[in-house]
Amino acid sequence: MPTATSRLTSKYQATIPGIVRKALGLHAGDAISFEIEDGEIRLRKARPIDLAFTNAVEGTLSEWESDVDEEAFREL
Repeated sequence: MPTATSRLTSKYQATIPGIVRKALGLHAGDAISFEIEDGEIRLRKARPIDLAFTNAVEGTLSEWESDVDEEAFREL
């Protein structure tokens, strides 16, 4: 099983390695989904149902929009 790694930037961003992009058929602008279960994370190309859910709850996720909040919760 191939292994790929990436490094987080100071803004907690990471590049998805080419081998992973190819395996998932990802292209620039695609949405991705993170499934979290039992301490493991699965990354996959987002499906329409994922995007519909995100759009439905997006308006309720505004509590951390300020720079003060970003600083306070950076280590979470």
